[in-house]
Amino acid sequence: MTHDEGLGRALLTTARWAIGAELGRPVGGWPDHAALRADGATFVTLFRLGELRGCIGTLKAHRPLGIDVRANALAAAFRDPRFPALDEWEFDALSVEVSLLSPAEKLHAIDEADLLGRLKPGVDGVILEYAGRRATFLPQVWESLPEPRDFMVELKRKAGIRDDFWSAALNVYRYDVTKWKESELSLFEASHE
Repeated sequence: MTHDEGLGRALLTTARWAIGAELGRPVGGWPDHAALRADGATFVTLFRLGELRGCIGTLKAHRPLGIDVRANALAAAFRDPRFPALDEWEFDALSVEVSLLSPAEKLHAIDEADLLGRLKPGVDGVILEYAGRRATFLPQVWESLPEPRDFMVELKRKAGIRDDFWSAALNVYRYDVTKWKESELSLFEASHE
């Protein structure tokens, strides 16, 4: 996926303004970028003072990108079950990251060792599905779990699957992301001139 800075600014601004509008903050005109009208899948990750504050996303493109990022920003801020709903006083210290996902590709592996050998640490986002359970880790999770075995153990735990479980019925998919962080794009300097 190409790294389009203009698209990154539009996605980050849309995410922040969606949250701000929900909190009653005034927002400017919504960003426009041609890609926002095409279907896309995003994850919106929120940090407050460097700590995770919410992360919600879509694994498969099924609605226009602009709508997807707004919905995921609101869900990350107000409906992530791991955190209470965002309070207005937290907004100014909030840092937004948006990940745009590529279509997922199924990984075919004969056993877990084969699977671990196929994973690209730091690059692959991974989806795990089994018996109605599903979990994903964005590629960013490799930063805290750099070993493929540890990465998969934690992903299995997230999905409610035993650490040592393997089955031919276990579905594993990989995807990559293009991500943008407000801090890296100097978003506020560009959008509040």
